[in-house]
Amino acid sequence: MATVLSAESVSKIYKVEGAPEVQAVQNLSLNIEEGEFVCIIGASGCGKSTLLNMFAGFSKPSSGRILLKGQPIEGIEPRCGMVFQSYALFPWKTVRGNVEFGLKMKGKDAASRRQIAERFIEIVGLKGFEDRYPTELSGGMQQRVTLARILAADPEVLLMDEPFAALDAMTRQVMQEELLRIHEANKKTTVFITHNIDEALILADRIVVLSTRPGKVKAIMNNDLPRPRHITIQLSNEFNERKNEIWSHVEEEVRKHVNIQN
Repeated sequence: MATVLSAESVSKIYKVEGAPEVQAVQNLSLNIEEGEFVCIIGASGCGKSTLLNMFAGFSKPSSGRILLKGQPIEGIEPRCGMVFQSYALFPWKTVRGNVEFGLKMKGKDAASRRQIAERFIEIVGLKGFEDRYPTELSGGMQQRVTLARILAADPEVLLMDEPFAALDAMTRQVMQEELLRIHEANKKTTVFITHNIDEALILADRIVVLSTRPGKVKAIMNNDLPRPRHITIQLSNEFNERKNEIWSHVEEEVRKHVNIQN
């Protein structure tokens, strides 16, 4: 497979006047392959979101390089679509209006926008809700709208920063299954941040564990649980064996983080 997204010896230092420097990421290298679903996990403050923001071009590394298909990312990268934990919808626009927004910015005509929007609204299971406003939707439905809007813009890479963290447990599982279904259908290269080992095992092809700040790659594990996956895979012995393996890496970093905080 071809490498789509790369971090080459990347470090990120935040400088705030009158405060000590904070090194969020240190000498981190990682390759994301085409069509892969990669989950990044680690203790709070380990640089997961910092890395994702650099992949999106929202911030630049202090040293090292971020590359998309071999070319340095120098600014906000439209080929990388970001889904945040907050829904980031326009409250004055309908579901259709929100999904069409990125297409309008790209200069698509009205008929094309509507056709593309309706396709992705149906893909995320919101057919019949096209004319509803965000305040009329549940949290899970709002996040589906966000996902439809990003997918409609057809980015080359999908970046997801704990997108289901604010949802209740049952809705979160439904959204995980929806994302699995969508990924099986379009094989969109995806980088997904989560604190949840179960979620990472359900979704990912590979799982990257970051160390406590400054974030470095501590471990990378291939997830060979068979696809297509269903949440009931959590009941299998294979799932629990892999969960224990990942936790053995994560636990040490979480304990370091707690000691640092104390």
